[in-house]
Amino acid sequence: MNQDLNPATAPGSEPGDDRTGKRVLDRVVAVLTATELTIACVAAAMIFVLILFQAVQRYLPLPQVVWTGELSQFALIWLTFVAAGVLVTRNGHIAIQLVDSLPSATAVRIIQTFAMVLVALIAGAFAWACWELVSSAGFLASPALGLPMSWVYAVALIGLVSATVRAAFSAVRIARFGMPPAEYDEIAIATSELGAEGEDRR
Repeated sequence: MNQDLNPATAPGSEPGDDRTGKRVLDRVVAVLTATELTIACVAAAMIFVLILFQAVQRYLPLPQVVWTGELSQFALIWLTFVAAGVLVTRNGHIAIQLVDSLPSATAVRIIQTFAMVLVALIAGAFAWACWELVSSAGFLASPALGLPMSWVYAVALIGLVSATVRAAFSAVRIARFGMPPAEYDEIAIATSELGAEGEDRR
């Protein structure tokens, strides 16, 4: 007696369309995460190198390079805002997680979806305000480095837009598929699913 062993139609599994939509969301978020983590790592390396150089140059008989401190401060700003979107997806932002202990899974899903919608709206408002800064601060430059302030705000804008998109994706994901596990890692999940698809094609 033949049984349907297709995981898309097996009892208790998700429908094929839901699985496809879930994979698309995971892959989009994985690309965003890889890009943002790359920028964050570069910013963190800049902070380390510049601060170390500031400490060393105090003991060298060389003219002081004044723009190193300014650039390290800008790198800290970029690191903070670029990593904000990653924290939203991985549920690493500051939150009071009392709702998760409710006995009703439906109530938890509704409240968490509403919370992500609020995060998306607030992050979107901040992104709009940051865009106003980018468009209106083109004539301003930093005092030491001469870096256009619109460039500084542009990197922060990337992080705020990412937080908005990620919160919207999280709202859709929670509404359709429920809360992800605590150890949710979108890059690892997307990579494992790509590998699984390759094995299925073989």
